[in-house]
Amino acid sequence: MTRFAPALATISIAAALIFAAARADSSVPHLSANLFRQSKIWEIHLKLAPDQWLALQPEESEGGGPPGGGGRGFNPTMFIAPAFMGALDQDNNGELSRTEFIEGFDRWFEAWNTNRSGRLTLDQLRAGLNQSLSPGPGGPGGGRSGPGGPGGGSFLQGRNGSRNGLSAARGIDFKFAHADLKFAGSTFKDVGVRYKGNGTFMQSRGSEKKSFKIDLDHYVKGQTIAESSKLNLHNCVTDASWMNEVLAYQLYRDAGVAAPRTAYARLRVTVPGGHDNKYFGLYSLVENEDARFLEENYGSKKGALFKPVTPRLFDDLGDDWSKYLQIYDPKTAVSEKEAQRVIEFARLVTRAEDTEFSAKVGDFLDLEQFSRFMAVTTWLSTLDSILGMGQNFVVYLHPKTHKFHFMPWDLDHSFGQFGMMGSQEDRETLSIQQPWQGNVRFLERVYKVDAFQKLYRARLDEFSKSIFKPERFLQQVDSLAPILRPAIAEESPEKLARFDKVVAGEMVEPAPFGGLGGPGGRGGPAPNGAGNVIVPLEGRPPPGFGGPRPPGGPAGPGGPGGMFQPAHPIKTFVAARNQAVRDQLEGRSEGKRLEGMNRRMGPGMFLAQPILEKADADKDGTISAPELHRLAEKWFGEWDREKTGKLNSDQLRGGISMAFPPPPGFGPPGGGPRPPTR
Repeated sequence: MTRFAPALATISIAAALIFAAARADSSVPHLSANLFRQSKIWEIHLKLAPDQWLALQPEESEGGGPPGGGGRGFNPTMFIAPAFMGALDQDNNGELSRTEFIEGFDRWFEAWNTNRSGRLTLDQLRAGLNQSLSPGPGGPGGGRSGPGGPGGGSFLQGRNGSRNGLSAARGIDFKFAHADLKFAGSTFKDVGVRYKGNGTFMQSRGSEKKSFKIDLDHYVKGQTIAESSKLNLHNCVTDASWMNEVLAYQLYRDAGVAAPRTAYARLRVTVPGGHDNKYFGLYSLVENEDARFLEENYGSKKGALFKPVTPRLFDDLGDDWSKYLQIYDPKTAVSEKEAQRVIEFARLVTRAEDTEFSAKVGDFLDLEQFSRFMAVTTWLSTLDSILGMGQNFVVYLHPKTHKFHFMPWDLDHSFGQFGMMGSQEDRETLSIQQPWQGNVRFLERVYKVDAFQKLYRARLDEFSKSIFKPERFLQQVDSLAPILRPAIAEESPEKLARFDKVVAGEMVEPAPFGGLGGPGGRGGPAPNGAGNVIVPLEGRPPPGFGGPRPPGGPAGPGGPGGMFQPAHPIKTFVAARNQAVRDQLEGRSEGKRLEGMNRRMGPGMFLAQPILEKADADKDGTISAPELHRLAEKWFGEWDREKTGKLNSDQLRGGISMAFPPPPGFGPPGGGPRPPTR
């Protein structure tokens, strides 16, 4: 028992009283304020016909894996296919000719052989791959990234016209199916339902408990619950407390930033012949950021709403809006004037001298609002965001002020729990002056503007003395815990044990990624309490993925404390983080900058060793220029299965999947649960 844990007897009594109160008001609400109550657990039941359950299962493009489906498990190397395309596609046509592919490898050898020895060592190979294939300046093509286009791209981008994100880049597409919804006892006929999520989808792929989007008016126009037509059910698979995103969204709202409201829901599913009112588990219910959300927070449904995915926000890509479209992923119709506003700001960020930028940035960016957004984002050390991966935020172009406002999204890795970046200490002591990873010109320039700095540091100082105070979070965790505990207990004893530990302030092993083990994996199935079945290597992380360095092998992503290492839960993190921020504000510390992260978690970590083994014909532990050239010729011939002399995106993904098998422990998840049949 830690100093954070309240007495068990008190918890038991409180659990009974609060849980009963939370379920007392079970009628369908009429107002969104009554729908999104943080301590409320709604009862939701979805009923799908067997054919609709089958239709719900996601499609995966041909390039999602090699023939026979062997690559349909999580494979980290799959997500560098867009970077390969961006780096090698010289004529920007979205295809690689034989010449482009092979000559690209020749150029890489010259660039990576920095000591001009005529041989590439493993370290040179790893560093070169990180430099050439990581997103951002100096990345693919010297600034070109993403399929067939210049700048601003990301390995997390999907194909043009599709959604972005980790699973989208893997070629996984979600389709709506027909379902009947029972919400708090009332039935809504023929709603649209689909899976949602990227990392959380990949992580829960071997489980039935995936995240869902319910669209009430997808098939029946005008159908809503409490003014909301869309319900987001998040499975919390990465969060043993079920509280990360709920309390993080609350913190943004407390700081004056428009952010989704939340509640909880217990989901049951019926599919005749398969599931009979089956309990899928406890979900967080998250407000949709849409026109109704804008009206409630900004007083207008108008304006443009973007959900960017790029580590190079507001890079100048020229005057053609089509080059920005997939990167900024508009969620509303965008007028010509609104598109031009994005282009003009990108031009200012990229080309203006410092004096001009300082004078004009406030005309484009609401500095007061952005200072609040960045103060909370930085304090939370939520690195799966604008600070690290270049995703999980929303940008709103206000229709009256014509200024850009930022809002958060997808906060399951908040409170310093994105283990793929930095150590626990790195995240707790993250610099407030340069909290981002890599060279992000937009943030670098804004942070040099005196007007922003004054606002930003004032907000950090104000919040550190008020809404960031650790005792507030301790109270919030202790208030929510007894409400959530019965619903979690119904999921599994393992999840309940993990929940009790993190609520008490103790660390637990995180849920490994992508259906490790289980069907098609290693070590056989065993519940991990997070929605997957895993026991890879007797419960140890695969080599190269955190933990002790394997003999002769690299440290895992993020080094020691990588993505398979325990992270401090909310109660422990907030105490350390608030002190670290106070120390920086008062000049006692400079904080930790996330420099060198590409070196520690870039594509070279996954690709260098296999390339060395495949190319090193004379087995001397290095690669010569002819050896790398021959490997490129061999790969092009194998990957060009239709013998057209060109590789498209699907063929490139499939070839990479064949050439770079998943690291140990990363097996295909067996396709998840088998759809029920009659």
